[in-house]
Formats: sequence, C-alpha cells, structure tokens
Amino acid sequence: MRVSAGLPTGMEGLTYPIPFSDPENVIRIAQAAEKFGYDSVWGNDHMTTQNYVRAEYPVPPRFWEPLVTYAFVLSNTTTLKVGTGVLVLPMRRDIVVMAKQIATLDHFSKGRLEVGVGIGAYREEFKALQPDSKLDRGDIVDEGLQALRKLFTERVCSFDGRFYRFHDVELWPKPYQKHIPIYVGGNNANNIRRTAMWADGWLPAGIHVDRVREGVRSLHAMAAQAGRDPRTIEVCPQFVVHVGKTHDGAVARFRQSQMSKHLISLSKSTLKGQGSATHEDINLIGTPSELVDKANAFREAGVTHLLGLYFAVNTVDELVDQMQMFAEEVMPKVK
Repeated sequence: MRVSAGLPTGMEGLTYPIPFSDPENVIRIAQAAEKFGYDSVWGNDHMTTQNYVRAEYPVPPRFWEPLVTYAFVLSNTTTLKVGTGVLVLPMRRDIVVMAKQIATLDHFSKGRLEVGVGIGAYREEFKALQPDSKLDRGDIVDEGLQALRKLFTERVCSFDGRFYRFHDVELWPKPYQKHIPIYVGGNNANNIRRTAMWADGWLPAGIHVDRVREGVRSLHAMAAQAGRDPRTIEVCPQFVVHVGKTHDGAVARFRQSQMSKHLISLSKSTLKGQGSATHEDINLIGTPSELVDKANAFREAGVTHLLGLYFAVNTVDELVDQMQMFAEEVMPKVK
C-alpha cells in the first residue's frame, strides 16, 4: 500500500491557521516527505476564500495554485511524486490550457505527476467564479474527464460539450507517462461511477472503513460491467492523522487543531452521511499501534493508497514531527 502526505497548497484558514503556508514552508514539507519515504504529496485547489474563513480571520488565506506550486516542488526534490487532490474542474474553464500545464509538468519531472479531479467541496466557490452558470458541477466533471482523455491520447481532437468546447486541437507533446493516472475525488456514489467509466482511481476523503468496503464493491461491479479489470483501479482515500503517545492525548490534540473545525464545516457537504461515526473514529487519530490497525483494516477493505494524509497540527514544526513519527512508527507496518 502506497502512503502519501498532504501538501498545504490551499489550506490556510481551512485546516491550518493563518499564517502557515509560506512558500518556504510548502517546499520544506515536500522535502520532509521525500526524506521520510512518502510516495508523493497531494495539494488541493481553491480560488477564493470560503465564507466561514472570512468570518473567522481578518486576513485572507494564501491559496497557491497547485500546478504552478508543483513546478517549484519538483525542482526542489528528486524522487518525490506530486498529485492534485483535487483540481476542481468546474472552476477551470479552459481545459486545454490545464491539459498543457499537466503535460508540461509531467515532462519536466520525468513522470512524477498524478492528477486528481473533482467537483470541489464548496459550491460557493463555483458560484463566485461562474455566477451565471446553470450547469450542474457533476456534469462538468463528466465532460472534463472525457475531454482530458481525448487531449492526452488523440493526436488531434475536438470536444463539443455544454461547458468544455474545443476544435481541431493538437496537444503536443502528450504527457511523459504513456498513461498519466487520473483519479476522481469525492465520496458520492456518482464519483464511483465516474471512476469506473473514465478514471484510474477513486479518491474519497474522511470515509469510514465500512463505507470504503461498500464503495469498493460498487466500484468493482461497475468496472466489470464497463468491461474493465477492477484490479487496475486504485482506491486512494484521504485521511486526517494525529499520532499520540496515548489515545486520549491524540484525540485532545486533534480537537484543538484548525483541522477539527474544517471537518465540522464539511459535515453538510463532502462528509455528510457518516452516521454516528465521529471524525476520531473514521480518521487515523490515536497511538501508533491503533493507526497500524486502522490502516490495515482499510487495506483489507480494498484501499491501495493512503493518499494525502493531512496531519492535524497548528504549526509547521509539529507537522514535520508528525510526518516523521508516522513514517517511522506506522508506515513500515502498512506499506
């Protein structure tokens, strides 16, 4: 099982305090991930400040554009891969430009790029960028997945959708990798369907092991119905992590973090439908032995990649310490 770390490209004010994500700190975190043996780092995608963050902080957060950020991260690392967790397609109107950026990064990094896409956690961001759009964000993602594959595989291609349209485009060079991995983010059943039809992996977030197991069963059934080998599709959930000497200590520290507030903010959108399970139950919060047991339970449920583990901390120093503890005390027993 692969293990990767989250990178705070768009997380100030959401999961971490302001200030947190200085450019130097983003590079430091990526280099620490490489040093500690993580497979990759995954950053998220925000274009404008969320309403609840504006209400809490007088100073706006710094949301770094992930693809541009990765140009610096890749030039300051040697083996670490990078992934987008996720690029929000409804906020990215020109998919040809985005495909060109992806192909360029893939070449300059010699294939160290993976791509996650999705609808985005906050509808308010979409309405801010596309105030007159009558389209459903899910329909835009459906179009985007198909358009990206055409751009990456066909020498000359055209696409005539409701949101994405282009004609007679020769995108060259194609990505460095013969088949660049594309993952679909989101817990909703529609994202399992999208994965089965068009993608290489399913990327849910903060999802209980029982729901992972159910999702994997659905994913495999849909993939087989579509004529695909289910074993070729990755299952790559994101989780919040805090490693503690005691269970109660880990839970207490998590609840003091900005990350805890963020999960509460998502309880009516991305994370709805969790039932009575708490965030502490679902995520990797506890002692090293508890985290090993949880991670192995996810593996048994069908998880192939613990993708973008986000550490519940309020300082960069603590984040790096947590990354090291997880790498030394948990990772060897789950990889």
